[in-house]
Amino acid sequence: MATSVATSLTKIVPTVVQIEIEGLTPLICNNFSQKMKEKMRLAQSGGKPPKEPKDPAALFEGAKYLLPDGSYGFPAAGFKGACVSAGRFFNGITMTALRQGIFVHGEGPDQLVRLTGFTDEPIMREDAVRNATGVADLRYRPMFENWGATIKVEFISSLLSLDSVISIVDAAGIGGIGEWRPTAPRSNGDYGRFRTVEGGVSILEEAPEAT
Repeated sequence: MATSVATSLTKIVPTVVQIEIEGLTPLICNNFSQKMKEKMRLAQSGGKPPKEPKDPAALFEGAKYLLPDGSYGFPAAGFKGACVSAGRFFNGITMTALRQGIFVHGEGPDQLVRLTGFTDEPIMREDAVRNATGVADLRYRPMFENWGATIKVEFISSLLSLDSVISIVDAAGIGGIGEWRPTAPRSNGDYGRFRTVEGGVSILEEAPEAT
């Protein structure tokens, strides 16, 4: 007769670290401005957005990611996506496990990671692109030629070691973030690449040692 065995499980306590990164190639941002969201909302409700002349300056400003204090940022989700994609470079860890076991925290309601390390304001790019229907269009987007950030990463320490997380974040920089990054599904390029800064890691919260 089979007998049941009680299993004792220990509560999972995540570890939170800050990891400093520096950009290797320029970062191109492409936020959806409030005006663009309103046009999309109108189109989805069956309305027809009015045809207006392009305003490059307004499109450039609207494509920026701004923190509540007006500082520049980039979505934390973009950094997490880069970390998950980096899983393909390593044996012994799957992208699914990374999706569930590593998180990047941002600031404000939009969860943005604050950008640092730049000395000049972003420049305005004018790029010829093709929209979803294949029609050629001009886009105006901000580009940071020099940039960096300190990202707050939460991870499950029973799944990943600190050194592993640092390696994953560093590898995430190979695929990059933002527009025209190497891992972009369309219009990929060499932009948005980064690397971790040596000595730029600090533990904020650590799981207690097992007793």
